[in-house]
Amino acid sequence: MNTEIIRKTDKEIADLIDKELIRQQNTIELIASENFTSEAVMEAAGSILTNKYAEGKPYKRFYNGCENVDKIEEIAQERAKKLFNAPHANVQPHSGAQANMAVFLYAVKPGDTVMGMDLSNGGHLSHGSPVNFSGLYFNIVSYGINEKGEIDYEEVRKLAIKHKPKLIICGASNYSKIIDFKKFKDIANEVNAYLMADIAHIAALVATGEHPSPFPYADFVTTTTHKTLRGPRGGIIMCKEEHAQGIDKAVFPGIQGGPLEHIIAAKAVALKEALSDDFKNYAKQIILNAKKLAQTLMEEGLDIVGNGTENHLMTLDLRKLNKTGKDIANILEEVGITANKNTVPNDPQSPFITSGVRIGVPAVTTRGFKEEDMIEIGKIIAEAVKISDSKDIEKIKQLRERSLILCKKHPLYA
Repeated sequence: MNTEIIRKTDKEIADLIDKELIRQQNTIELIASENFTSEAVMEAAGSILTNKYAEGKPYKRFYNGCENVDKIEEIAQERAKKLFNAPHANVQPHSGAQANMAVFLYAVKPGDTVMGMDLSNGGHLSHGSPVNFSGLYFNIVSYGINEKGEIDYEEVRKLAIKHKPKLIICGASNYSKIIDFKKFKDIANEVNAYLMADIAHIAALVATGEHPSPFPYADFVTTTTHKTLRGPRGGIIMCKEEHAQGIDKAVFPGIQGGPLEHIIAAKAVALKEALSDDFKNYAKQIILNAKKLAQTLMEEGLDIVGNGTENHLMTLDLRKLNKTGKDIANILEEVGITANKNTVPNDPQSPFITSGVRIGVPAVTTRGFKEEDMIEIGKIIAEAVKISDSKDIEKIKQLRERSLILCKKHPLYA
């Protein structure tokens, strides 16, 4: 990672970028929504395409000089369609939240009823949180998970029949079970609602067959490109052909102006990578790593919401230990592991404190970590939880050394 050119202009920023590289190289990254892109993706994201304004769709722009970015964006669209077996794809959304916003703009009107997973139970801000646009302008009915950590589809059905939503959202930011898209579609059909599947977290698993696909059930499928998909920070909307024109208009001019063509180029590169056999192997390893880590943590006496995982993430439930997610996330950072505090169902703590920690394995899987490494990570986490109250300096140092050994075993951007 060369910052020499930046350094000539802005040493302060160059120094911080270099420090961030060192932090990433020497930290076990377990934040479920983070990953490491290829250098090819980064080069595209930092390319001269950042100079080009290109409002509108390919070949229907409001600016001249778009002949090259038109082809790049078209390639990205076609690769997204091929990867997910989608009828239509719009690769312009700047983020997953904006992809969701575009669906709202097209499918429902302010005040309409929308159903989505409750944020504290694993949903996303843009699925109806009262502090988000989705909760501010729409009548939100939320569903959650049961004591087994699973969606109760019959309860979802009862809520849908009672409240008659215009749009039902399935998908989550912290749900460790397989999502049954067909059951959601059956419910949506029963109340004549649109179905939107947000696969931001499980995109790579869906693309490779490690998780069932929302097609052909969902009317709209949204995703980020920077989580399991391992691309640049951005979003994609896919939909049935009958909604294509409306969704495209909802993105532009509905919620965005000029698309980020340098990021769209990076999306195209990432999508090509995702069509490879290597990517399929990576997705398979994600499942193996997640299951092994969950197994190890439970063997070490820690509780996990839902007693395991079927995808890339899991949530430590710290209530029986009388510990908070905030404290455990902080001690993990001290021993060289980054994760994030997260609410658990019926959490007695505030969202700023929480009783849980969300853990995911995509980033470490990208680095090459395998099952034996997951066992060591699980043991480090368990030890860190045990000493979180005492803050044993010598023990923290020892655990940090164990984390560094794993990082050096699997070097990043070496």
